[in-house]
Amino acid sequence: MTMIRLKQAIAIAVCAILPGLLLAQTADERREKMGNTIMRHPDGRLGALAPENLNKPRPAAPFNLTGTWFVDLSEGFGRFRFGPPYPEFIGQAKTDFEEGQRAAAERRPYRDAIGQCFPAGIPMIMTRVWPIAMVQLPTVIYMMSNFNNSFRQIFLDGREYSDPNTIIYTYNGESIGHFEGDTLVADTRYIETYNHFIDSGIPISEEFRVQERMRMLENGEILEIEYIMTDPVNWVGEWRNTKQWLRADTTDIGEVECLPDLNDNLPSTQAGQQGLTR
Repeated sequence: MTMIRLKQAIAIAVCAILPGLLLAQTADERREKMGNTIMRHPDGRLGALAPENLNKPRPAAPFNLTGTWFVDLSEGFGRFRFGPPYPEFIGQAKTDFEEGQRAAAERRPYRDAIGQCFPAGIPMIMTRVWPIAMVQLPTVIYMMSNFNNSFRQIFLDGREYSDPNTIIYTYNGESIGHFEGDTLVADTRYIETYNHFIDSGIPISEEFRVQERMRMLENGEILEIEYIMTDPVNWVGEWRNTKQWLRADTTDIGEVECLPDLNDNLPSTQAGQQGLTR
């Protein structure tokens, strides 16, 4: 047998034996070989979609948010904002708020981070003029906004917050929820601050926290959320606001990509405004 044919024969034999060798390995053995390639919670907790977690006995939830929702702007487009009323701003936030008010009066963009493809982040992502798909499971609520397909999850499985020394801050933060009677209470922390603003350029700090108190009204046709926001670096006390969403059963969520080169040509963005003066 020539050397070429010998190599071919060996290759064929390996291909015939390899599937059997792989099948002989258990899933646990394969996961162990992959090691840190598979992302795991540092404390070993189960993921929200682990069957063992999903099947744990829990009290029945008082409502199910599963569906597509659209923020209620029936009283005017400006209802997407979280003020007025505003809290008492302090420090740099006071200066930034006043500058934002002047820019709005002059009809010019101010801190147009969203228009430059930065994530809207909590709380602004909830009130973009796009629908939001929500899927509620016993362990988690998933939210997908049609605005840049921004993703949120509210954990309901009783977990503790992640270790602040290892958590990666994100624009929608880490949300953990529990039910108080007929109200879902979701607390969010670990929120990214870089180019993350509320309304007209109001900044947030790493001490920014959001509590959402969610209720279902009119037999599940209206979702009401009260926002209680605190940030002792930027304002005094609580900033409260209540908003409502309507079921939008005749729409779905599509794929949306934010591309800076396209936004450069939109007159409503800061880049577009600059382009008009070139």
